[in-house]
Order: sequence, then structure tokens, then C-alpha cells
Amino acid sequence: MNKAELIDAIASEANLTKADAKRALDAFIGATTKSLKKGDRVALVGFGSFSVSKRDARKGRNPQSGKEIMIPAKKVVKFKAGAELADMVK
Repeated sequence: MNKAELIDAIASEANLTKADAKRALDAFIGATTKSLKKGDRVALVGFGSFSVSKRDARKGRNPQSGKEIMIPAKKVVKFKAGAELADMVK
């Protein structure tokens, strides 16, 4: 499912116009992004939680040359599915 299909699904499920569903989805994405940028965790009970984790710098290999390279540290977003979502997907 892509963003346009998700907007269509939200509009039909919530009985909203596509424009309202798009604004709601964009607002959710914006609020979640701001929260994660601050280092906060976003938890949606029954669905799951988004969090930011720090990945340490590490050594890697260039697959073409085999030369060893340093991969810099960075922050990554993680999602952990809630129990309810995990049960529904089974």
C-alpha cells in the first residue's frame, strides 16, 4: 500500500473526504517526525511504537573492491509492533 492508497482507505473508513484524510495523515506524519527528532518515543497502544536508536560506527567492506571502510555512527528509527497488531497479522 502506498500513500495514495492509504489516504483512500482512511477516507472510506472514517467517512472523510480524500483532502481531509490527506491532511490528517500529513499531520500524523509531521507530529511523529517532530517527536522522534526530539528523541521522544511515539507509542500507539495496540498498534506499536516508534523510537530513535543510535547505531555505533563500525567497520564494513566495499563490496566491489573488498576494501575495508568505516561506516559512521547515525540515528535510526525503529518500529516495534504491539501485541494486538502482531496477533492480527498472524
